[in-house]
Amino acid sequence: MSQRAEKKNQGPQSLKRSLTARHLNMIAMGGAIGTGIFLALGATIQQAGPGGAIVAYACIGIMVYFLITSLGEMATFMPVAGSFGTYASKFVDPAMGFALGWNYWYNWAITVAAEMVAGALIMKFWLPNIPAIIWSVLFLTLIVALNLFSAKAYGESEFWFASIKIVTVIVFLIIGIATILGILGGEWIGLKNFTVGEAPFVGGAKSIFMVFLIAGFSFQGTELVGIAAGESEDPEKNIPKAINTIFWRILIFYIGAIFVVGALIPYTKAGVDTSVFTLIFQRVGIAAAASIMNAVILTSVLSCGNSGMYASSRMLYAMAKDGKAPVWLGKLNSRGVPVNAVLLTTLVASACCLTGLYAESTVYVWLVAASGLAGFVAWLGIALCHYRFRRAYVAQGHDLSKLKYKAKLFPIGPIIALALCTIVILGQGITYFQADSIDWSGVISSYIGLPLFLALWIGYKRKHNTKVIDLMDVDFDNLEENEYESEDIA
Repeated sequence: MSQRAEKKNQGPQSLKRSLTARHLNMIAMGGAIGTGIFLALGATIQQAGPGGAIVAYACIGIMVYFLITSLGEMATFMPVAGSFGTYASKFVDPAMGFALGWNYWYNWAITVAAEMVAGALIMKFWLPNIPAIIWSVLFLTLIVALNLFSAKAYGESEFWFASIKIVTVIVFLIIGIATILGILGGEWIGLKNFTVGEAPFVGGAKSIFMVFLIAGFSFQGTELVGIAAGESEDPEKNIPKAINTIFWRILIFYIGAIFVVGALIPYTKAGVDTSVFTLIFQRVGIAAAASIMNAVILTSVLSCGNSGMYASSRMLYAMAKDGKAPVWLGKLNSRGVPVNAVLLTTLVASACCLTGLYAESTVYVWLVAASGLAGFVAWLGIALCHYRFRRAYVAQGHDLSKLKYKAKLFPIGPIIALALCTIVILGQGITYFQADSIDWSGVISSYIGLPLFLALWIGYKRKHNTKVIDLMDVDFDNLEENEYESEDIA
């Protein structure tokens, strides 16, 4: 284990480096493979055609590659639970670190609530007469229990949640390709559905742009590998390994799934009423395909909620240690879990969940919209942090060859990521601006996350009179890390 991983305080209350390489791989992959591939894929193909969907997802995939390699460079150099929230404070401006940290926390706290609502709706497929609130409470209790037990319990549960999703996608791709080739179903299908109607590119550049916006949500969660770096047993070794493998697997899964769906289902018949996975499994005669896919989607929902609870609690913990959140949120139990941060996140998620189940639907829509936009703001922050980190590192005369992991194509990579993230953020509400009218309710729901982030940033900046850190003032010799306790991995 590296010197950085064999960290420091051996007291009873420290974060424990208990996440292994296999945990990190599955945390990152599981974060990106979810309802975006199981449910939304049909809608994207219907909107832009199979060719347009492939182009849109490939473009987002390139952006995500630059983002996770940027994050990987910083996370191997400084593996902390606060990740890019901490990096922003040290490499850009403490006010930005404050805003990014709280932005990311409420992003995942609201996401946890949304997943609990979704899980309750999925259970109605099998047990329609049981009130949704019962399922939401049961699922939230399970997630809280896993996160309170230990980081290793979170990592192990996420490993199995993610494994189910990945195996499902692999089986889908194998069955799909076999069907295209006529091995299953007895008929050579080939690529004739790629030329149905306007296919493969439906609606031109505008449709590709709209899918481009949707595709970004599908990949949200890949940055979890940076949060988990703070509790990785050997971050200098395991983070580069995870980043070098997960990206290409995720991209192949998404583009492969679009190719299979586009070949087997005409874009005019793809949609969101039924998962395209269910349709294709039914086509080859798999019994109870709908039940199987609902079970997989439920696993995906639990996985997302599980990761959300982990990420939000670690961000709160890191901010508490840095003086950007109440100090009591930095309390750890004997197993190295920030228990108060978990409980606060649970409280907020519960309130949002009740809003989704019983209260005014508009409020819930706004909450979820703010959460979605917050994820893109976090990505933009990662790109900016890396740009400043590398510039400061070089400006102070440090040797780049000493970095344990180095992102490629600097500064092109973070600049492309910054530009594309900005386009995605600003383009969220484009459909609500019509030539003859503006849907202000839609505009507000699309952009509500931006004023929240700016209010956090400007409010902290004015209160504490912070300034952008000069490149020569970035302190690489005394980068304070949270205290960790190494844990032997069975």
